[in-house]
Amino acid sequence: MAIAEQNGLISAPQKLQSTGWALASLSLATLLSSLGTSIASVGLPSLMQTFGASFQAVQWVVLAYLLAITTLIVSAGRLADMFGRRPLLLGGIALFTSASVLCGLAPTLWLLIAARVVQGLGAALMMALTLAFVAETVGKDRTGSAMGLLGAMSAIGTTLGPSLGGMLIAGLGWRAIFLVNVPLGILTFALAWRALPARSNTAQAAQGKFDATGTVLLALTLAAYALAMTLGRGNFGPLNVCLLAATAIGIALFAVAQRSVKNPLIHLASFRDLRLSASLAMSLIVATVMMATLVVAPFYLSRGLGLDAAMVGVVLSIGPLVSTLSALLAGRLSDRFGAHRMMVAGLFSLATGTFLLSLALTRLGIASYAVPITVTCFGYALFQTANNAAVMSGVGAGERGVISGLLNLSRNLGLITGASLIGAIFAVASSDVQQGIGQQLLSSEAAAQGMQVTFRTATALALGALILALFSARAGRAEAGVS
Repeated sequence: MAIAEQNGLISAPQKLQSTGWALASLSLATLLSSLGTSIASVGLPSLMQTFGASFQAVQWVVLAYLLAITTLIVSAGRLADMFGRRPLLLGGIALFTSASVLCGLAPTLWLLIAARVVQGLGAALMMALTLAFVAETVGKDRTGSAMGLLGAMSAIGTTLGPSLGGMLIAGLGWRAIFLVNVPLGILTFALAWRALPARSNTAQAAQGKFDATGTVLLALTLAAYALAMTLGRGNFGPLNVCLLAATAIGIALFAVAQRSVKNPLIHLASFRDLRLSASLAMSLIVATVMMATLVVAPFYLSRGLGLDAAMVGVVLSIGPLVSTLSALLAGRLSDRFGAHRMMVAGLFSLATGTFLLSLALTRLGIASYAVPITVTCFGYALFQTANNAAVMSGVGAGERGVISGLLNLSRNLGLITGASLIGAIFAVASSDVQQGIGQQLLSSEAAAQGMQVTFRTATALALGALILALFSARAGRAEAGVS
């Protein structure tokens, strides 16, 4: 197709149509990977009953998937840079779809968890490569819009998972929440096979071997950190401390290993680019902040405002809905006004929203949550879209896969960190440290106090990210002036 375009054999309408189908396949791949995260959570009670297992056992159905993505996503991106993105993305879709069949047919809980690890590997390939493919699919003037579309599909997958999963379990049983991925996966594979570029000049397989040592070290290091943050639900014990120590040792060993190989998994020199480093740091911080809305909001709405379970669910849907709608607008704003400006605007909106949430004005009722969360989620969508566009449009063709993997990794690490950090802050602030969150009924005053302290912390983090964005933009202008 690329040769035909160079020779002028493909008309503009044909090229536009081809681009549309390619974006459709990337959007479905994004939807699948996010749906795989959100839809499984609603099935945990059914899995406990079916397999006669404890919550600590069945929660690994969710954790195994997230850990597989977190530990393997950077390696997935590097493999694609070396051997070509199209075959790796097609392989990821096929692996995810096949693993979904195994999940749906699993006769035991541990086989289900093992199948979820394989499914997570397929999701890691899809998540790493969808962002990388955007630069090959659309021009720079439309990168923001394409990133906005992928962001919207990710939000739709997150929002759709619990409701779709609930209906499927009620009508067909828990196996249906995994088997529903099969027809979607087949459709995604067919579209990707038909629409994505068949040839790519970015493969670097001939330039060296894959860094297996670095891959293993990074995977073990990330797994140690993720487990340290998730085990104990924020209550750190000796095991958590040991895992954090293993993480620190792993980072040191990984850095040494990357300096000693000819073709490292991650070129550490890339982090000398202040804009890239700042973007990754901001992505991690913002994901940590957004985790506060998932961890704390249900307690505030149910205990602070006294809403019943059905109304809590309705109000909680405001945030994902705003993120979905805002992502499409954010892409257009990024294309029109520039990614860096929109990053700053998004972080300002995020900080404003979290500050309003920190006020926890219960006398205003649902509006005390609905209005601030709208401002917060609009800022999040604007930042996320602009940040992805800024990073991916400035990366060389040979490193798009691994940089895309790093972007997704920074977000996942932020979510994992936020789940532990924010949960611990809320527990302490609401004076609920003896029994643990959810083990006793919080008073309205305790829930409001926890909300205030938690979102003051979130506001401070958001302001830190905003300072980073301003510094990054200034560094970029200075660099442009020198050149």
